[in-house]
Amino acid sequence: MNHRELGDVGAVSEVGYGAWQIGGDWGEVTEAEAVAAVEAARDTGVDFFDTADVYGDGRSERIVGETLADEVAAGDVTVATKAGRRLDPHEADGYAEANLRRFVDRSRENLGMDTLDLVQLHCPPTDVYYRPETFDALDALADEGRIASYGVSVERVEEGLKAIEYPGVETVQIIFNPFRQRPAELFLEEAAARDVGVICRVPLASGLLTGALSRDAEFPEDDHRNYNREGDAFDVGETFAGVPFGAGLDAVDALGERLPDDRPLPEFALRWILDHDAVSTVIPGSTTREHVRANAAASEAPPLSDAERDAASEVYDEHVREHVHQRW
Repeated sequence: MNHRELGDVGAVSEVGYGAWQIGGDWGEVTEAEAVAAVEAARDTGVDFFDTADVYGDGRSERIVGETLADEVAAGDVTVATKAGRRLDPHEADGYAEANLRRFVDRSRENLGMDTLDLVQLHCPPTDVYYRPETFDALDALADEGRIASYGVSVERVEEGLKAIEYPGVETVQIIFNPFRQRPAELFLEEAAARDVGVICRVPLASGLLTGALSRDAEFPEDDHRNYNREGDAFDVGETFAGVPFGAGLDAVDALGERLPDDRPLPEFALRWILDHDAVSTVIPGSTTREHVRANAAASEAPPLSDAERDAASEVYDEHVREHVHQRW
């Protein structure tokens, strides 16, 4: 497993583990399956784990914290969490110091950590990025030792560009994959210029870029790929990276015609992301040991060829760009 610098947070595995799936919104996942997935990731050399306080109302944090308790205590892993989505209503005014302190303390308890390695604002309303007092509050929590570092998780490129104007922001988490290419136009360059770490989520477009989904695929009632296809629960960009399901399958078919037979589609997608030097880590999530191991192995896979990069660009332009490029 190769490592890269994540802002001032330190070196982390370039393939991390995204723990949304073990918390909720992806159908039923048993406690045993969740623990096994986290253990499998750690066994492959993954040492960066990303969770949030709202994934299963704290379930994901608790499973990560309990499963990795010894590694956390020894400083062998970095655990990132998020705060803000517990607000109801989820409005900019709620991102005040008192609320953030309450959320952070709850996460500290869930994870069993006195000092959280990294706290990210959890896709707040755009207005939050124009309120310095929110970032002053994060500075205060860092001064108190409640958090070691902070960053943001964003929906839109513009939000990421605004966030990195604040000197205390060490990381930006953003959706970036072969079906969401806009961050490569400007954002990655600006983040690198400021030594801001970049965490890439939704790398496999909610399963589209595994090649395992078909047009007659059915998802459980409590799976966001069922109930959030139109953005009814949260930003539609979090589901299939915002690409309409049918268009996404057309794009996958087109990639299959252009890619070499010896490059599995998930490896292609993860390598496409990792081939951008400004990326610090990519955080696929899975509850299957085999898939966790395969995702981690992308770290050692060869970079994409010119032909593979061309295929990614051509398919994006033909099938995906119109749906996502200017929206996020």
